[in-house]
Amino acid sequence: MSTAVCTTESLVSLPSSTRTASAVPPAVRRGAWQIAPGEAMSLKARSASVLRVKQGRVWVTPDATSASPSEDLVLAPGESLNVAAGQRIVMEAWDGYGATYSWDQA
Repeated sequence: MSTAVCTTESLVSLPSSTRTASAVPPAVRRGAWQIAPGEAMSLKARSASVLRVKQGRVWVTPDATSASPSEDLVLAPGESLNVAAGQRIVMEAWDGYGATYSWDQA
């Protein structure tokens, strides 16, 4: 069962010509995901989760809660963010190179 729900209304699918295993970076084949340059997505945690940046940098904005206001964060490779169950984040690649990340149950 996935620990997140993608709440972004539309995401562009990869063209069928790029779906081959050789076209998918090794980090993605090992359970990570990619976010393309200029792409933003919204994720809502179904259970307590951890966003881990594998490659590139991501700009993350968690929803504000009664315990903490919303603030923008930039995460670099090796950095992570704990996301509480029910919390939503919006993220996008920080630069023009895209990023690779994992989303795991905490």
